[in-house]
Amino acid sequence: MGGRAVRFSNTVDLSTADRLFDWSGVHVVVAGLGTSGYAAADALLELDAKVLVLDDSDDDSHRDKGGLLEVLGADVRLGPGSASALPEQTDLVIVSPGWRPTQPLVAQALAHGIPVWGEPELAWRLMHPDRIVPWLAITGTNGKTTTTQMTESILRAAGLRACAVGNIGRPILEAMADEIDYDVFAVELSSFQLHWSNSLSLHSAAVLNLQQDHLEWYAHESDPFGSYAADKARIYHQVTNSCIYNVADPATEHMVEEADVVEGARAIGFTTGTPGPSMIGVVDDLIVDRAFVKQRATSALELARLEDVHPFAPHNVENALAAAALTRSFGVPATAVGQGLRDLHLGGHRIETVHQAGGITWVDDSKATNPHAANSSMRAFEHIVWIAGGQAKGTSFDDLVTTHASKLRGAIVLGTDRNIVATSLAKHAPEVPVVVIDDMSRESMARAVHEAARMARPGDTVLMAPGCASLDIWPGYAARGDDFANAARQVDGPDVDG
Repeated sequence: MGGRAVRFSNTVDLSTADRLFDWSGVHVVVAGLGTSGYAAADALLELDAKVLVLDDSDDDSHRDKGGLLEVLGADVRLGPGSASALPEQTDLVIVSPGWRPTQPLVAQALAHGIPVWGEPELAWRLMHPDRIVPWLAITGTNGKTTTTQMTESILRAAGLRACAVGNIGRPILEAMADEIDYDVFAVELSSFQLHWSNSLSLHSAAVLNLQQDHLEWYAHESDPFGSYAADKARIYHQVTNSCIYNVADPATEHMVEEADVVEGARAIGFTTGTPGPSMIGVVDDLIVDRAFVKQRATSALELARLEDVHPFAPHNVENALAAAALTRSFGVPATAVGQGLRDLHLGGHRIETVHQAGGITWVDDSKATNPHAANSSMRAFEHIVWIAGGQAKGTSFDDLVTTHASKLRGAIVLGTDRNIVATSLAKHAPEVPVVVIDDMSRESMARAVHEAARMARPGDTVLMAPGCASLDIWPGYAARGDDFANAARQVDGPDVDG
């Protein structure tokens, strides 16, 4: 910039901006041309905003999306360095979820008082004042996607026009453009999305659990885990009906206690034990409601049977309880809960049995991308050969290994942070045999499966619950799970000869 002073236009007051706001003079930078960035740019162009899209990537997908937006009137700049600095004339920045506050463009905006929003914040504002759809929202370290799918399925079983949106993969703004008058959205929100949201006032919200994850995103903070937790807690801000918390996770109840909610909003717990008043819980083999029934002090209403939950596992029952609480807060009839759970067919790579041979069960839980998610899987099995490793994202495996050491027949660790997992195993489960695979190609999974077959005995479960992200080797957790399943299906039984 030639050393001259840089001026940022920070002259437009967007504090009350909504769909009917005059956007024609607003200069918006959309930082990142992923799914949510494209949806944000498209929506803003319809409102005649002046949209500049920036992304350092310049692959075919980005060029295709960028070309479409240029036809609609956007200025699109792609390629290395395109998103390295904030343009002078900027009134608002819309960031993709992965963008951290320390990214130079974002840091510049924050330093100059320029608003930074995520796609959910923009969507919330553009629903108002005349196109409002209630949100039932879900966050937590693990189980978000499954619970969101359960919530959507229950709502549809009740005859409601519902759509699962947000972090689950479909931008909220995209659904808002559908030619459907939705009754309600089931919204998955990540900590990143909540960080860039400040005006949400949801019908009901649930925090499923709170454990270490994504700490690398908060590495610039003095207390990374505390900042991560604070972002999760933002989901309860100004809730109008029900704040759903996990009785087994006191941190989630504390979030509700500290939340600034609309007067009259209720705290509703969910538990795999017998529920108290204002809770959803389990009695014998039934999911029951003691929260949304008139006589909740003395009685409970059957909502579903545990056998309606599939795949069945303790953590998935918790997901179903949270979905039941959210949907009951919206007034769905009791019968819709069980029907919705039965109707649901989840995607793969979530504690999915992919092969059985020689008395050994091979289970793919590649979606377990942090230690807490791996813990949920390990709770479901008695004797485990564990395949773990990948990108640890700043988390620790000490508690996980300590909890399940007695179950482990052996462990195979791979991926960029394999030694973090191996160190925890050596420290807290020294008697467990461990194989460390240094190969950083996709062939490493076939090697891991081979080693697991050598360790496993009839009655064991070979569990691929990595506790880590997959992008060190694979394009995503699904590809990692596919490689595991394909290799496992080549195994006939235990390799007793070693």
